[in-house]
Amino acid sequence: MKRILLFILPILIIVTAAFVVFGTLQVRSEEQKLMDELKRKAKAVAEGIDLSAKYILLHNDLRGAKALVEKFQARERLQGCVLYDNEGQIFAITSRFADWREKEKPYIRDILAEKRPRGELEKFKEYSVYTYAVPILDDEDNVLGIAEVIYDTSFVFATLTELWERINVTLIILVFCILIIAFFIQRQIFTLPVQRLTEWFTHFQKGETDELPSIRGKDELGKLASEVEQVALNLRVARRAISDEASARIRKEDIWTEARLRDLIRAKLGDNALFVVSNREPYMHVTVEPAGKPKCIRPASGVVTAINPILYACGGVWVAHGSGDADRQFTNSKNKLGVPPEDNRYILKRVWLDKEEEAGYYYGFANEGLWPLCHITHTRPAFREADWQMYKKVNQKFADSVLEELPKKSPLIFIQDYHFTLLGKMIKEKRPDAAIALFWHIPWPNHEVFSICPYQQEILDGMLACDIIGFHVPYHCNNFLETANRLLECRIDTEKSSIIRSGKETFIRSFPISIDTHFSDKASAESQDYINTIRGEYALNDKIIALGVERIDYTKGIIERVLAIDRFLEKYPQYRNKFVFIHLAAPSRTHIKRYHDLVSEIDELVERINWKHFDGAWKPIIYLKRHFSADEIKPFYALADLCIVSSLHDGMNLVAKEYISARKDSSGALVLSRFTGAARELTDAVQINPYAIEDFADKIKFAIEMPPDEKQRRMRNMRDIVRENNIYRWAASIITELTALTKV
Repeated sequence: MKRILLFILPILIIVTAAFVVFGTLQVRSEEQKLMDELKRKAKAVAEGIDLSAKYILLHNDLRGAKALVEKFQARERLQGCVLYDNEGQIFAITSRFADWREKEKPYIRDILAEKRPRGELEKFKEYSVYTYAVPILDDEDNVLGIAEVIYDTSFVFATLTELWERINVTLIILVFCILIIAFFIQRQIFTLPVQRLTEWFTHFQKGETDELPSIRGKDELGKLASEVEQVALNLRVARRAISDEASARIRKEDIWTEARLRDLIRAKLGDNALFVVSNREPYMHVTVEPAGKPKCIRPASGVVTAINPILYACGGVWVAHGSGDADRQFTNSKNKLGVPPEDNRYILKRVWLDKEEEAGYYYGFANEGLWPLCHITHTRPAFREADWQMYKKVNQKFADSVLEELPKKSPLIFIQDYHFTLLGKMIKEKRPDAAIALFWHIPWPNHEVFSICPYQQEILDGMLACDIIGFHVPYHCNNFLETANRLLECRIDTEKSSIIRSGKETFIRSFPISIDTHFSDKASAESQDYINTIRGEYALNDKIIALGVERIDYTKGIIERVLAIDRFLEKYPQYRNKFVFIHLAAPSRTHIKRYHDLVSEIDELVERINWKHFDGAWKPIIYLKRHFSADEIKPFYALADLCIVSSLHDGMNLVAKEYISARKDSSGALVLSRFTGAARELTDAVQINPYAIEDFADKIKFAIEMPPDEKQRRMRNMRDIVRENNIYRWAASIITELTALTKV
């Protein structure tokens, strides 16, 4: 509509201006014509009564004068007639116009003196009249008096008003006709062709390159469509050639790499796009104080750490909640942007949530309900109906956002985590051809624990709409199979590890997630300088350095870890002033009371233990509480002699694998909770029960005093495992399984 107005507005302005100019000229012409006619009539009437008035004034015939002026009483548009004597005094006047006596009439003296007739408009009360006065002369040319006729001029102005109304009505009708005609013309010659071209572009950018444009012709739009058609042809040929080459390269390689995963996706998916959905976005824009300038950061998240290398290698679309306070400044009209900012490899599409939606869906149902339900950490889950309704609303909002992007041919959608249990079903209802995998990054509880959830059936039905549900370890797969078997009417196929419900089969698989093992290779050349700076800033030279890296969360065993360090220093005082524990802690979900209280509890505990063991400039715990980027964490991995991961319950824990990957010289030791998924793979780690504080303290001593050869042997074994089972192998396993099962 805006474009139509821009197109029509100049025409309307010109037409309106022309109507105003010509209308004004016409009205003035009509006014002049009416006034001339009025003056002519007034003159004719005044001169017509000249003889009668002469006789009356010569004989001073008052009765005759009254009879003369009263003849004008009923005449149309003529207000009245007045006879004046030779001194300018009213001799007789039409009775209905008697108020004329009160008006001052200086022109009467001028007429008597000059003996000339006069016709002029006069203001009388609230309206105007036209008077024509003629002197009455005797035979010797002496003035006997004056005869004046008075006409009502309101009909002139009424006629002009009607004329203006007709002009305005004509203008409005003309403008309306111009709008309709212009809209029709603009629609036919511009809007419809552009709409068809836009629809074709939409199909084209979704990968439907076989579609032919519906626009033909030699005009500019036709030429544009023809050029894009050539691009589509070249792209089809190139993609199919790349797919064949990719299949050949896959068969030649052993270790999964970024390039090999890219080849797999090209071979398996072809023109189909890869879509990832998560709550956390891989890149967010935040305002940095005090400068107030926006900055792009990588948020601390295991999901981001795992998924970002996949899309970086293969491209695709990542749909996520735009949570940064400056995020809207960097998206286009479709809420998209290319990331990473400095080297665009894939598309990030941001979904906007208001405060109420975020509070109910994320902080409420997801993190006060499902999160504690799935983690055995003795934190009671809270389920509120308002949170559940908001959770459903946000899942639908994400489903709508994803559906807008899907190509015509079967796409592959990779949903991340417990935030979107309903998303698979919502997408399948509109696009049953879509291949959907849901990966559950946190543990899955046993059926008795999950049965606490009042919305268990809707959640399970939403998840089972997916084609594959992935967990980190087989134990969680078994828990899910048992949960479905106990709580739903379904059939479990134990040989295929699948669940059949309402004719839909969903496969349950374990895919141990991992990392990009080359992530430490991408550290800047300034890393060693940064390590030296850290050593000097915190007086770490000649110290045994232990490291902890995680979000502040009650599932991470931070309290237990700090207590174990306290007990370690009590039992083994020889390490006082020789041992330092660095804790990189990112605040998380502080809107939730349990997390807010945990922050205060950790602060107080760290302060108390540092005060307890304080000795000169040395304090055992360096507690750095802020968000650290991946590049900022890498030097700490290289610096630490041992890394402590003490999660009370964890789906996998990628910090353990990141630390191992960073130890290029195979030095260092990993102290790892047996309640993490990583403990199933990394059996050479020093495994602990974080609840057993005494044993925990002993294991820290054991890791420190382990012979260098033993440390290197263990670390080499773990590095081989992480290198072979990297993030690209994880993604390849899921994509291969999904494409095989759904015949994408």
